[in-house]
Amino acid sequence: MADRVVSPKPTEDEGKFELSLRPKRIDEYIGQDKVKENLKILIQAAKTRGEAIDHVLLYGPPGLGKTTLANIIANEMQVAIKTTSGPAIERPDDLAAILTNLRAGDVLFIDEVHRLGRPVEEVLYSAMEDFSLDIIIGKGPSARSIRLKMPRFTLIGATTRFAMLSAPLRDRFGAVYRLDFYDLRAMETIVHRSAAILGVAIDATGISEIARRARGTPRVANRLLKRVRDYAQVRADGAITAPVANAALAMLEVDALGLDEVDRKVLRAIVEKYGGGPVGLETIAASISEEADTIMDVYEPYLIQLGFIDRTTRGRVATKRAYAHLGIAYPESPQEKLL
Repeated sequence: MADRVVSPKPTEDEGKFELSLRPKRIDEYIGQDKVKENLKILIQAAKTRGEAIDHVLLYGPPGLGKTTLANIIANEMQVAIKTTSGPAIERPDDLAAILTNLRAGDVLFIDEVHRLGRPVEEVLYSAMEDFSLDIIIGKGPSARSIRLKMPRFTLIGATTRFAMLSAPLRDRFGAVYRLDFYDLRAMETIVHRSAAILGVAIDATGISEIARRARGTPRVANRLLKRVRDYAQVRADGAITAPVANAALAMLEVDALGLDEVDRKVLRAIVEKYGGGPVGLETIAASISEEADTIMDVYEPYLIQLGFIDRTTRGRVATKRAYAHLGIAYPESPQEKLL
């Protein structure tokens, strides 16, 4: 659901807002230290040799900076970047049109790369491995294949569903990095940086309050900052303090851990409707009128990170922490819990 204030997915009107806050260089990028250090080496080595960097795959929950990193890589390599997404490339011809317009060293960024169709993937294999493009000319018995050589380019793929990538495609990425949720210190630095760019008056307590409710996700932190800024301008003196942030986020129904009403619906469905679990994902989705994929990609990662949900072979189980957060007594007996 893109209209949730804590949704890690961007809304339609956030493009320019996000763009103004994105770091342009790797040294400006906050958090993901291991990934950042590995990328620095990868970039510096490629620049020293005068080559395009190896193909890169970035995976992890949405909103953690995969698109930002792709643009940083292009900036650091001083090359152009072409951005598209898996669903947008419907036919092999669409991919061929993109590939033939790339120049030596250019970056092709494909978001949601796991959603590429199999025929498109087949074309991509030779482009990634041999830097060539096989084109079929004609139809029927007179059809013939022509191989076009391409300049060396870098493909950067981003996905929230690493397991859904086919093995042949996954194996063609020379560098694979997972992005994790950010810790509180990194989130506070991000909020401080964004507030400075936006010219928002905010003290340390206000920064901390927004940062700890941002679900370890920069996109959520920036969105919360924007909403709290509006509240401060209308209901306060324009400065964000902890009480101002608390009041603004209470109006948005974002609790102390960054959970909103939809997150609590997921937890309550497991706890109240199904006795704490185990319960299947499809059953949870049906009970709250949401798609199973959305629950798995958007809601679950943070709930699992908090230790509120466990994934088991029999289904999802609510933990003792989830009961405590909802203010519901935890059934001590396992037999009682499963009834």
